[in-house]
Amino acid sequence: MTTAKSSNASKKAVHFGAGNIGRGFVACFLHHSGYEVVFADVNGSLIDQLNAQPSYKVIEVGNEGTTESVITNYRALNSKTQEAQLVQEIATADVVTCSVGPNILKFIAPVIAKGIDQRPTDLPPMAVIACENAIGATDTLAEHIKEPQNTPADKIESMSDRARFANSAIDRIVPAQEPDAGLDVKLEKFYEWVVESTPFKGYSPPSIEGIHWVEDLKPYIERKLYTVNTGHATAAYHGYNRRKSTVYDALQDREIRDEVSKALSNTANLITQKYGIDKEVQNEYVDNIVRRISNPDLEDAVERVGRAPLRKLSRKERFIGPAAELAEHGKDCSALLDAAEMAFRFQNVEGDEESAQLAKIMAEKNPDEIVQEVCGLQPNEKLYPKVVDIVKRVQADTSDE
Repeated sequence: MTTAKSSNASKKAVHFGAGNIGRGFVACFLHHSGYEVVFADVNGSLIDQLNAQPSYKVIEVGNEGTTESVITNYRALNSKTQEAQLVQEIATADVVTCSVGPNILKFIAPVIAKGIDQRPTDLPPMAVIACENAIGATDTLAEHIKEPQNTPADKIESMSDRARFANSAIDRIVPAQEPDAGLDVKLEKFYEWVVESTPFKGYSPPSIEGIHWVEDLKPYIERKLYTVNTGHATAAYHGYNRRKSTVYDALQDREIRDEVSKALSNTANLITQKYGIDKEVQNEYVDNIVRRISNPDLEDAVERVGRAPLRKLSRKERFIGPAAELAEHGKDCSALLDAAEMAFRFQNVEGDEESAQLAKIMAEKNPDEIVQEVCGLQPNEKLYPKVVDIVKRVQADTSDE
């Protein structure tokens, strides 16, 4: 076991989302980089547990063995009941990060906006980095922060003096944890955290261990989203529809494994042509991804990996995003469409609100309305009629049940 020393340094980071990704990935790197971490979350019992327990473990699992780190030097605030204190913490933080889910960004924006507004003028701008599985998540957060109800118009122009917003791409598998894990988090050893450096022109970007700074983030984030997330979700949705329990179980099925390989072959064709990535390099990346999501030590329920199907079927996400681009260029996207069909069939899954919403939409609306509303596709796009056919097929099968 490696035990990191508690840091007394003055660096401070506020992190929204004290869940497994927040504690196990983001806060772990912030801690090892000498930051005091202030967690912000709406889960009162989790906040109480963090404040009552002076440390927790991060357990990294890989083919070469297991290592553990002890995380200390953190505090936790309830963002629902301790807003005034949270605003002050944000106002004096060096870094603000989040791992709350793309749909929650609009809810954390108001308090971040207040913290930015109250930031002392003698401090350099804070770094704001959203660590979400979505393209341009920090841009989305920044847009919410700059909405009139959150930031007055006369404060927008000078906001860059108080905060800089940098998009990021994160890649690390954090499975569901054991029921008795407490605050400890088990995750895979492999990670990638890429952040754009251009927003920090004129200032040094924050010193955070594990970040790879790049000028152009798009190739990294699309390669990750269209490979790791596409592969993981493809296995989960096909697995769910074939009554598999976990992603590991699903990938033991040759037909499902072939579906994953074909979907990642579709996205590899897009990625290599779009960004000039060598085909062999991408193929090695794909092979590594399949090995990672097949790791029995990181097995995850197909229902958990497949949750939030509405988001995962949206225009810029893991299926429709690459499929739309491939279709426009007359390229094969059939395996991505097969996976999308399985996602449309992910309805009324216990514990997943979006799957219930999807079922309601599929029952009440016609195919054209569904494709435009859920997938963000327009009738003039080449992919549009293909997805309409999928929706018709799923609706017909549902009505026959």
